[in-house]
Amino acid sequence: MGVIVNLAAKPYYLDAEQIHWVEETIASMTLEEKIGQLFVNMGASRSEDYLTQVLRDYKFGAVRYNPAKAAEVHEQNRILQENSKIPLLIASNAEAGGNGACTDGTYVGYPIKLGAASDPKWAYEMGRISGVESSAIGCNWAFAPVVDLLINWRNPIISNRAFGADPDLVLACGKAYLKGMAESCVACAMKHFPGDGVDERDHHLSSSVNSMTIEEWDATFGKVYSGMIEAGVQSVMVGHIMMPAYQRHFSPGTQDSELRPATLCKELTTDLLKGKLGFNGLVVTDASHMVGLTSAMPRRLVLPNAIAAGCDLFLFFNDPEEDLNWMMDGYKNGIITEERLQEALRAILGTKAALGLHKKDKKNIVAPAAEALGKIGLPENKAIAAQVTDQAITLAKNVQDGILPVTPERYKRILIIPVKGPPNPAASIFGGGGALPWDLLAEELRKAGHEVEIYESALEKLLKLPEAERAKGIRDMYAGKAPISGLTSKYDLVINVAQVIGGMQPVERVSWPASKGTPDLPWYVYEIPTILISFSTPFLLADAPAVKCVINAYDARPDTITATAAKIAQGEQAFKGVSPVDVFCGFPDTRI
Repeated sequence: MGVIVNLAAKPYYLDAEQIHWVEETIASMTLEEKIGQLFVNMGASRSEDYLTQVLRDYKFGAVRYNPAKAAEVHEQNRILQENSKIPLLIASNAEAGGNGACTDGTYVGYPIKLGAASDPKWAYEMGRISGVESSAIGCNWAFAPVVDLLINWRNPIISNRAFGADPDLVLACGKAYLKGMAESCVACAMKHFPGDGVDERDHHLSSSVNSMTIEEWDATFGKVYSGMIEAGVQSVMVGHIMMPAYQRHFSPGTQDSELRPATLCKELTTDLLKGKLGFNGLVVTDASHMVGLTSAMPRRLVLPNAIAAGCDLFLFFNDPEEDLNWMMDGYKNGIITEERLQEALRAILGTKAALGLHKKDKKNIVAPAAEALGKIGLPENKAIAAQVTDQAITLAKNVQDGILPVTPERYKRILIIPVKGPPNPAASIFGGGGALPWDLLAEELRKAGHEVEIYESALEKLLKLPEAERAKGIRDMYAGKAPISGLTSKYDLVINVAQVIGGMQPVERVSWPASKGTPDLPWYVYEIPTILISFSTPFLLADAPAVKCVINAYDARPDTITATAAKIAQGEQAFKGVSPVDVFCGFPDTRI
């Protein structure tokens, strides 16, 4: 027996008329329409011909699109809703603000930044702003909030996407975000059940495991999920994350070879999430191209088994014809039972009814363009983002007395040293491009009256040599002289400016170049005043433990860099942020 979806109860609260619409609609659907309704489509084009064609051919129930300007997304969503037989759930990825709905939307702050600001009211504001901008352009569903716990500092995918490590903080922020979104009638999908941030691997790239015991999970992730369910969260995104303890709890004797990511695991998605935790809402898989899922079984089996496990919506076609056929085959051969199909459809259509989509004329589901676009990027919302920045920037470590403030009178000559991670092409694709933080900080410091030089690493110099000369260049560097006076006589202060971006990478760590006596890495902390500023991950002390003054700013947006420059000029008292994670990474040497 499956878990019966109660449309009259939380989070739907449907009345008799709404329930009738759900049941009548399901009864009127063809089998092809029912199977299509289980998919979330990622479109390849925004042309009207393409959108109407895929609606006609694939009959999907939901959409998550590629980012674009508000006007483009609005027009896309208008076309989709006006041409869909059944109203669509249209999702934005509003993890950090309205910029997750459209590229010209308002970025409020990565969740880690809001966690550092130490007041759930900022998470509420992020949800409110995200809701206003998402709903304006026709989005009614948000793949947020992220309620993972950033416990393992080595995790490369969650480092700026979680509010922190403390379940009470994460729950408070998650509930506040949910409240803000609700004001615009946008449903939330909290993620990534059963919880990311424990494994050090990215489930885009490999399997991932939440290795907690039942008792540990109940006191942490379980506390967060239970609290969010009680608060009325409408949907859950299930991650491609195994959790052996609970799978074995519900199925004693489960062998290692039988462990499955939650997406394919009935014990986790049905028995734990829907059963023990009592979640009655909509369940969607994480993206189906991720290796944490694809490594579990052949795709022809992945599709129906995800629905059989308790997921109601399958995130993204690979090839629509192929995937639809495999999902249909899974129904016809009994992997998806008729009961489970009906449950999934009730959850999908029940969510649409709860949002009132069925009551609106197709031409009125998406607001007129003039009205919609007037809600994007409002100055008052950008002002909120500036307040978050002011509250969040954190003096994570300061054990060198008197190093702050940074003024021209104290430090006229400054050397800025760029600190990078492994090359990450995906970062620029997903919004990590633009001006480099060391260039922007140098500009701010020069405005304040400092003389600033940006260091060119030894590796960069070596790479400019002809390939045949590089080996000799390395040998010469290690054999050559590098007097400390060459650094101390030229500069009064060294600032290591870091942008190390994870995501789609196996690690999020500093990639130190080869060095011998050169300033490439901070060996000189006892020779010259040294500051490390991270405009990305908060965990750089693991790779630079000797640095005595470390600032976490959480993102490299120009306004953040301007604010950081102002704070280091004002001194220690200007920093208001509180580290929401263990920035010392559990090591004793990082504290001294």
